[in-house]
Amino acid sequence: MPARSKARKRALDVLFEAEQRGIGVLGLLAERMTLGSPPVPEYAAELVRGVASHQEQIDSLISANAVDWTLDRMPAVDRNILRLGIYELLWADDVPDGVAISEAVLLARDLSTDASPAFINGLLSRVRDLKLT
Repeated sequence: MPARSKARKRALDVLFEAEQRGIGVLGLLAERMTLGSPPVPEYAAELVRGVASHQEQIDSLISANAVDWTLDRMPAVDRNILRLGIYELLWADDVPDGVAISEAVLLARDLSTDASPAFINGLLSRVRDLKLT
């Protein structure tokens, strides 16, 4: 697995854990970076910090583009994969849009429901299309 794919998975782990435990994601990130087991690659930390700093905008985009789903009702793993994908689409200038979407879909395929990859692909494609207009 390429290094950035591993970093995305690790960032997802941190985002998901913080949400499940009801704790601040940046505090958990600092804790995980200090403990270093498993290690948190710098790109994973960059992703977590980016999602945290833009979460309000990201969640608004998810809510506005999620057909028949509210943010609260979607699986937590999907919600956090979408957050990562939208962050990479809109703020990670070195990541091509197609890569951001395909990496998010791969995470969903590996970690979520059978319907999740198509849902995530569709929502991220809508956000990409909005970005281009």
